[in-house]
Amino acid sequence: MPTLARALLTALKDHGAREIFGIPGDFALPFFKHIEDSNLLPLHTLSHEPGVGFAADAAARLRSGLGVAAVTYGAGALNMVNAVAQAYAEKSPLVVISGAPGASEGARGLGLHHQVKHLDTQAVIYRELTCDQAILRDAATAPAEIARVLRNARDRSLPVYIELPRDMVGAPCDDVPVLPPLPWDDAAARAAAAAVMARLKTAARPVILCGVEIRRFGLEDKVARLARTLGLPTATSFMGRGLLAGAEAPLMGTYLGQAGDEAVCHAVEDSDALLMLGVILADTNFGVSARNVDMRNAVHAFDREVRLSHHVYPNIPLPALVDALLDIAEPLGTATAAADAFPRGLVADDAPVTPTDIAMAVNDLFDRVGRLPIASDMGDCLFTAMDIEHTELVAPGYYASMGPGVPAGLGLQAASGRRPLVLVGDGAFQMTGWELGNCRRHGWAPIVILFNNRSWEMLRTFQPGPAYHDLDDWRFADMAPGMGGAGHRVATRVALKAALDAAWDDPSRFHLIEVMLDRGAISRTLERFVGAIRKMSVLGA
Repeated sequence: MPTLARALLTALKDHGAREIFGIPGDFALPFFKHIEDSNLLPLHTLSHEPGVGFAADAAARLRSGLGVAAVTYGAGALNMVNAVAQAYAEKSPLVVISGAPGASEGARGLGLHHQVKHLDTQAVIYRELTCDQAILRDAATAPAEIARVLRNARDRSLPVYIELPRDMVGAPCDDVPVLPPLPWDDAAARAAAAAVMARLKTAARPVILCGVEIRRFGLEDKVARLARTLGLPTATSFMGRGLLAGAEAPLMGTYLGQAGDEAVCHAVEDSDALLMLGVILADTNFGVSARNVDMRNAVHAFDREVRLSHHVYPNIPLPALVDALLDIAEPLGTATAAADAFPRGLVADDAPVTPTDIAMAVNDLFDRVGRLPIASDMGDCLFTAMDIEHTELVAPGYYASMGPGVPAGLGLQAASGRRPLVLVGDGAFQMTGWELGNCRRHGWAPIVILFNNRSWEMLRTFQPGPAYHDLDDWRFADMAPGMGGAGHRVATRVALKAALDAAWDDPSRFHLIEVMLDRGAISRTLERFVGAIRKMSVLGA
């Protein structure tokens, strides 16, 4: 009979997990020993718990499967709360495994180190951040609890929480079953699909808008086939940027409201049958719309529910709806993919670098070597990514936390084996950029482009003036060799191109390209985004 720890590790692998990110701590040490001894899943240790959560989240997003973050009780798990909150807000199936005090320790009547208020305070907090929880105090019930929790993470694409007391790690335990998918009414799915098709057929301007659930449930190929069959113009939401990259779909671009392409904006907002597949209804997706999308004419399939005008079809997962639509789809139009309009052809001269130059240089690199997956932090680096060729993109587009960029890039390389491109600002790099120091140990070699304007520049665009937006010049590139990488500090376009070429030619280590930008130099997309917000008076005077 396996131990509880081995049963848990085997169950994670059986449910699609491929690695564990973590930081050991005293209450988690026995479990970490089992991770290493079992060799069932590779363990990637990082330096700070937020980075662990961001890396595991990114791995889950890229692979459309479970990401796993293992930490210790209290100081470890509570330090990762922000990363787990982001995974919940953006629907990522992150499995949090926390060590915990043993039963005998909790019965002594003493306050335990890392304890906040009560021994279960941490579990109470995580109930707000996860869709299911299990505290494994009983080896007899543990297999059923683990199976239930992992199925919910997989089928609902949301974080879950598993607490493993350290005195239970070696307890004998039965194997964990892999439960069938959460049930749904197939007849209702077919009825919903028929109603959707009927709506599309009667519409004059039907459009498909793709959101994050398409990636979460591994549906990109099917949705691309559906869009081709229907022949309908197709866009991604801001959060869904990177979906259908490389797929043969009639993709016209990314919907960014007034901040984006005018033709895409009109197509989405003027549609009399907007089919939204897996789209989160959030301000970052729709907050700068020229006018509100008329939900009376829209179809919204999200979070196991399909809404069509005043009708609601509950308990229909997105995969079931897409399959049912594929069964009955027929040509409704002849839309084709829009022409590539991404900026290219960087002039390698001594002119100062702008964010648009960075996008141009990356597109030129992609033309030469092929597309790389991108991890972007929040800020103008993410808006600059809107000018980069469609490729797999992981970014906090809704929750908008600063700091995911670098650890997310490490998660991408661990999950895919492919070298990623990381876009990050200097403010966010101060938070988690130091995780690059783990690259040499794990054999990772990301190319990191650091937007350094010595400022929280995106905040300055919303509220010009205050000096608290200013940051000091930390000379990050100078620190790269000490962390096992190569650093490039560039201020001109010719230097940027040379640094990117050197980074690509050296896959033996990470390369940190610190691009010095003038304060006030922002991307075209961010400029339009801020202008749209001001126009709508969202921020007031």
